[in-house]
Amino acid sequence: MRANPTEAERRLWSILRAKRLSDFKFKRQQIIDWCIVDFVCLAKRRIIEADGSQHGENEDDLRRDRFLRAQGIRVLRFWNNQILAESEAVTLAIYDALTTPLPSPPSAALPSPARGEGLAGALHA
Repeated sequence: MRANPTEAERRLWSILRAKRLSDFKFKRQQIIDWCIVDFVCLAKRRIIEADGSQHGENEDDLRRDRFLRAQGIRVLRFWNNQILAESEAVTLAIYDALTTPLPSPPSAALPSPARGEGLAGALHA
């Protein structure tokens, strides 16, 4: 993506980069265990994906999303055409997800990947 992003990925990155969205820090093309995610806010444990038609009912995406949710990470997916046509609504949905706490896990608090903790060493800077 970094070398040849889609128009939707460029638009979304222009919204998320450099703490432009209420000072939330995002990284792009981040590796989490065996997954490469489009955009991630490590401090809030949120992943944003920009999806084209190849992602429609994709079993690999479903498996990946289940794995990430099991790690205490929330995944938000937006269609490319939605990002381009409804950028403001997409931005508001992302902001809402960032400011709404995740449900408390049944056991001890989750470690913070932003501090280099957790996910069994799965996050790589």
